[in-house]
Amino acid sequence: MEYEITNQPAFAELLLTLDADEEIRVEAGSLVSHSAGVEVPPDSEALLERSVLGEETPFSTTFAADHPGTIRLAPPFPGDIFHYELRDETLYVQSCAFLAAESGIDFEEKGSFVECAGDFLLELSGSGLAFLSSYGAVSIVSLDPGERYILDTGHVVAFEGSVDFEVTRVDTVHSHAGGRGGLVCELEGPGTIWTQSRSPVALLSWIVPNLPDGE
Repeated sequence: MEYEITNQPAFAELLLTLDADEEIRVEAGSLVSHSAGVEVPPDSEALLERSVLGEETPFSTTFAADHPGTIRLAPPFPGDIFHYELRDETLYVQSCAFLAAESGIDFEEKGSFVECAGDFLLELSGSGLAFLSSYGAVSIVSLDPGERYILDTGHVVAFEGSVDFEVTRVDTVHSHAGGRGGLVCELEGPGTIWTQSRSPVALLSWIVPNLPDGE
């Protein structure tokens, strides 16, 4: 498989070129286009589900190439795309930041992580390329052993499996869901964290109250 990330950094897209018989798992709503011969296999099963407007919808879709072809993907929010190569290791990803992964990577839901019913923390494990996206600019924080770092959960993109973490509710942080206190993630090194300059949760908390009645 070959890849190219275009239109960086504000409106990035991912172009994947698949060889015959290659497969790629992609976020279910990210498809822009694909060439003939790259299709969803008839026996493909949805991997995990998420709640969207009260309904359970597939989280990811598998595309397979009958012969060499391309598939173009775009994340839901404006921002950047980057890749991470897993080498028999673990990577934790906020579900709305996941874009695509090679078939050698396994998925497991690790529970809620932000104040949106449809989002959760995703554990990726195994070997292969994973492609992630950010809302806004992406930044990298490298933690030394024992070094601690605290983030609003809405600004977390991903972190390596070597990083210990705990999600807590803090009264001094605004809750976008309207409750008491907001969620923060306390992380402790060693390892790398990827953050985003904008929060999807904050965006939704502004949009939803301003929707016309009945929408």
